Amino acid sequence: MRRANAPSVPRNALARVFGALAFAVPGSPTLAADPGPASSPPSVHAPAAAKKAAPAAPIDINSASKAQLKTLPGIGDAEAGRIIAGRPYLSKADLASKKVIPTGIYLSLKDRIIARQKQEPKHKD
Repeated sequence: MRRANAPSVPRNALARVFGALAFAVPGSPTLAADPGPASSPPSVHAPAAAKKAAPAAPIDINSASKAQLKTLPGIGDAEAGRIIAGRPYLSKADLASKKVIPTGIYLSLKDRIIARQKQEPKHKD
């Protein structure tokens, strides 16, 4: 909607003025000349942080040492000690259901832990 007192300037005239300004300053980047990051070729030597790290093997809460447990996010000395003291666990969910660690911490590390059960050797009779 046009204002009653606004001067009437055709749109194509404005486009010509701004287009001319873009080419008026030598060496200045223009929208047409800037290919952007999407068209740049991927780096052959990508930084190590950009490479996806191999997933770490899950930590067994029934046999891991205190040092191994402390490598998990949110697990310090106290939490690792409580995990060790509450062994054995039938499932990894026992950490939250038995209130060994807070539910939020359990949810953040549940994909990085397992609860293996010891296998009793079978006796031949």
